[in-house]
Amino acid sequence: MSIEIRNISKHFGDFRALNDVSLDISSGELVALLGPSGCGKTTLLRIIAGLETADHGNILFSGEEKTDTHVREREVGFVFQHYALFRHMTVFENVAFGLRVKPRGQRPSEAQIRKKVHDLLQLVQLDWLADRFPAQLSGGQRQRIALARALAVEPKVLLLDEPFGALDAKVRKELRRWLRRLHDELHVTSIFVTHDQEEALEVADRVVVINKGRIEQVGTPQDVWENPASPFVYGFLGDVNLFHGRAHEGEVHVEGIRIDAPEHQGAQDAKAFAYVRPHDLDVQRYSPGQGVDAAGRPRGIVAQLSRAIVVGPIARLELIAVDDRQPGDPTRPESLIEAQIPAQQFRDQGFKEGETLVLTPQRARVFVEAAH
Repeated sequence: MSIEIRNISKHFGDFRALNDVSLDISSGELVALLGPSGCGKTTLLRIIAGLETADHGNILFSGEEKTDTHVREREVGFVFQHYALFRHMTVFENVAFGLRVKPRGQRPSEAQIRKKVHDLLQLVQLDWLADRFPAQLSGGQRQRIALARALAVEPKVLLLDEPFGALDAKVRKELRRWLRRLHDELHVTSIFVTHDQEEALEVADRVVVINKGRIEQVGTPQDVWENPASPFVYGFLGDVNLFHGRAHEGEVHVEGIRIDAPEHQGAQDAKAFAYVRPHDLDVQRYSPGQGVDAAGRPRGIVAQLSRAIVVGPIARLELIAVDDRQPGDPTRPESLIEAQIPAQQFRDQGFKEGETLVLTPQRARVFVEAAH
């Protein structure tokens, strides 16, 4: 079932939760709504479900108007962050609940219910827990049972609100992979809300990045990661270094270095921001006069290594930019820069904390502030 979201707006008192949001979701797609707390993603999910009413706009399922349709008639399965299982019921009865409360004419027979629940528990790989109560399960098991219960009524749309938010990191990772595999089997149109960019990028077919009630970008995980549409998206998706400078006729000058930005050829001494991911910084030992090009202009940022964290195959370096002519000058304001290099390279180079290094951006994304 496809979903069309048309010009949805929602206020709570003076707070604007959603501001003219439009989005198309294809049938069988798994879409992540990603953004910080309070950005409007859960409100949008609840409006799609029929648990919340929009002030303006329309929701259509496969072209059919659903804006004023009651949640019971929307054929939506909903999975919350905190499981919401019935504590007094066994796992089997929890999963069977939605089938048992159907109107008499639509209710399956007891034999059909037993088969359906058994099949679903096998699907979520927990059929051996049918007689247990929720309190006897781990968090990850409870969440899988909550998903089985949502799927029991054969929803046309599956909505998940921070489904793994209450779980520890290892269990979250396992359940992310599991959810992706399950979706590939079932192809139920699914939307899940998360503030965890790794979760969204790993699981979803498409990611919808939301900020302050507006959609900032929609695209495949690879697309939003490699080509962020705005400074917000760049800053929100993973670690990034932000450098302030000026753009002029296709060049940006930041931290005393020059970065080519041909896409901003028209800029005339405009305020600019350059975003560089930690793994896009080349790290070398500094020697006076080293980090300059043929014209004597600095090629890299001279910085002092303040801390090195070597965990597994990656060395994470925290550095403080220093003036090229006066390394270590205490009067210069500190700006922390993060770099990532292979742990083996770090060991081979023998970098030590307190040492002066030179950082050269291999790839930067530049945004220019529009003139007002």
